[in-house]
Amino acid sequence: MPHRTICVLGGTGFVGRHLLDRLAAEGRRLRVLTRNAEAHRELTVLPTVELVEADVHDPATLARRLAGCDAAVNLVGILNEGRGRGRTFREAHVELPRRLVAACREAGVRRLLHMSALNADARAGASAYLRTKGEGEDLVHAAADARLHVTSFRPSVIFGPGDSFLNRFVALARPVPLVFPLACPRARFAPVHVGDVAEALARALDDPHTHGRRYPLCGPREYTLRELVAYALRTAGLRRVVVGLPDWISRLEAAVLEHVPGKPFTRDNYRSLQVASVCGPRNGLRELGIEPTPLEAVAPRYLGRQGWRLRLNRYRRELPLRQLR
Repeated sequence: MPHRTICVLGGTGFVGRHLLDRLAAEGRRLRVLTRNAEAHRELTVLPTVELVEADVHDPATLARRLAGCDAAVNLVGILNEGRGRGRTFREAHVELPRRLVAACREAGVRRLLHMSALNADARAGASAYLRTKGEGEDLVHAAADARLHVTSFRPSVIFGPGDSFLNRFVALARPVPLVFPLACPRARFAPVHVGDVAEALARALDDPHTHGRRYPLCGPREYTLRELVAYALRTAGLRRVVVGLPDWISRLEAAVLEHVPGKPFTRDNYRSLQVASVCGPRNGLRELGIEPTPLEAVAPRYLGRQGWRLRLNRYRRELPLRQLR
């Protein structure tokens, strides 16, 4: 029986917005928990979306907001630690899943989709990010039983309109003339399209064959970080020579930049990049009947000149909503 009412944590983020579009198209009722509903008012253009203000790190609040839902989706994750509640790796990646499992049981929610990460490993993860992601993933699977069916997803880096990966490098390179220095240039990825990730979650939602499964999600091709950045800059019309930094300079750069506001690069990020973010012979997209989307089929639409026009048109469409705030 289809899950009709779904509670989404992290629904206002990059993957979350694409997933909401996908599930709303099926007529699913979507309860999106957020700390600031007004800041994400544009999501209410989707007729089945309900924005609910809630502190997801409060157990009582979480259980109350899950009441009446058939399923829950956890998309919460952070790449760097910060100040404030829920801003450490342990709070976001371990304690929140622990509270969510307890809240699902209290509210009678029987289905949980959980977003993890490729290379997540509670014991042998290369970084605190990957170890806590692995611990949280293991925790939700260990809690699964006849009353709570769990599926987790382990994507490589995710690309698409509004991503914080390719767009970030383009933004960093714009003010830099001629040469763009790049840390960890030999790091390897199999970038996966955000639409494919959303489709994987949507297909798994009602499929009992996915219960208890952990799906690695990758695109159809592997790249080095240097190849990806060079492609992104070229597609965006930026003529820059991408120069890979030696490993010792990459480590030094991470040690310095983690103290800069916004933490553009940290030592924990550096450690994560030492492990290839690729799927190997098994790709969960194909197991779910999804043909992975090539990077080159999508990136020019949002990185190139056409992408700038699309973003301008989207801003014009949202302008009336902005003026109502």
